Amino acid sequence: MTPKKEPPIASDDLLDLASAIVAGLAKKGKTLSVAESCTGGLLAKLVTDIPGASAVFPGGVVAYQNEIKMNLLDVPGEVIEKETEVSAACAVAMASGAAKRFSTDYALSTTGFAGPGGGDKNHPVGTVYLGFHTPEHTTSLCISCPNASREEVRVSAARTAFSMLLLELGKG
Repeated sequence: MTPKKEPPIASDDLLDLASAIVAGLAKKGKTLSVAESCTGGLLAKLVTDIPGASAVFPGGVVAYQNEIKMNLLDVPGEVIEKETEVSAACAVAMASGAAKRFSTDYALSTTGFAGPGGGDKNHPVGTVYLGFHTPEHTTSLCISCPNASREEVRVSAARTAFSMLLLELGKG
């Protein structure tokens, strides 16, 4: 079976969002890191596609397995045991862990079921939790992409995470 052809990942709107983030962070003298699971490095790829990103983006982690979430991002084992790795608590811990590990002002995280497998009745395929760390707080947002392809889920997660950060950068 041949996989369905997907639109290119680096669409103009995502690159525009990444460019605005790099410019906004540079203007404010702030930094960003990422901790990605279901997006598999898409956030980092988009940010590093922008010239000058190294001034505001020291790095990120693709933490696909729970052991990596716990060992590199300090996600407590109890969070994964009680809440699961696809949860608001895990997304928050991943974002906080990335900010701490990379000493950044802001951090974004993604964890979810991009599909086609995975998911359960409470968190069906297409469920993604985004973590968002700022200097003032850390929070999460759950998005749902029912009937979306794996790539559509990842792109939607990236677009939403970047939009959250841009809204925050526009406040100051």
